[in-house]
Amino acid sequence: CMVMATYPMVSAAAPEIAGGQEPSQQSFSEYAQQNNGTATAPTNNQAENQAPKQAEAQAPAEKDKTWINNLVDKVTDSGKPKQPIKPQRRSNASVFDISGIMLRMDLSQVMEAMQKRSYRKTAEHLDIPNFIRWRYEEQCRNEGVIGYERISSCVVLMAKKNNYQYVQHMEFNNFHTKETIDVYFTSNFTGNKVYRILYMTEAANIVGSGAKADYLRNLKVFDFWKKVNQKYGTPDNREQVIWGLGDKKPSLQARTGRLLLQDPMLLELDYTRMSREDQKFMNTAVYTF
Repeated sequence: CMVMATYPMVSAAAPEIAGGQEPSQQSFSEYAQQNNGTATAPTNNQAENQAPKQAEAQAPAEKDKTWINNLVDKVTDSGKPKQPIKPQRRSNASVFDISGIMLRMDLSQVMEAMQKRSYRKTAEHLDIPNFIRWRYEEQCRNEGVIGYERISSCVVLMAKKNNYQYVQHMEFNNFHTKETIDVYFTSNFTGNKVYRILYMTEAANIVGSGAKADYLRNLKVFDFWKKVNQKYGTPDNREQVIWGLGDKKPSLQARTGRLLLQDPMLLELDYTRMSREDQKFMNTAVYTF
């Protein structure tokens, strides 16, 4: 007969946990403290189950965030008062000067400023508004004047008599410093005022090649821009190097060895007054029938 050996069954009872909680519901540190360090690390499945729960506990707000919440936040933010934007600083070029000459100066003021800076007048151009010239040419022909030169002289005499001839352009030179200034004036309809000043210098255009010529040229260029920055400050438009309030207001534009200060508004005013005067001529009675 066969004798079957029986072995006693040993049942490993799970360690009791205070509070009746399962190990998976406790953190590993709490479980270890309660079991005097005899606990083992949680299994991978337990760690994976605990990670989502911890993430949900840490960021409950993000879980509840939906597209409607984002939409509400945007509407709420749009209703908040925005901070005012600081206006950009603009330079008033009407107060600038080039070698003492400012916009809207008259002829005597320009001559005085040039004498103080040791400039000499090298050219002067007189002009007559075209609509005045054409009408005087017709009058001279009607009076029997024949020939281009005689008609031109007749027109000049009539324009001077009626104060229509004016200084349109003057050129000044400083031969010692190699600087040139061209000044342009409006007609007598606006008082023969300065509306454009063009400054040029040959100091920055040193001819030659080699290390010495490059050094002197770069030194002159650096000195030019250093003085421009000291006198006029930082340009409002750094790309085009322009100072001014914009639109048709006075402006100053610079490039190496060249400055242009002009007032388009004054020139436009001059044309407007010429147009009004021309309308007066057109409204005169020229027919008798």
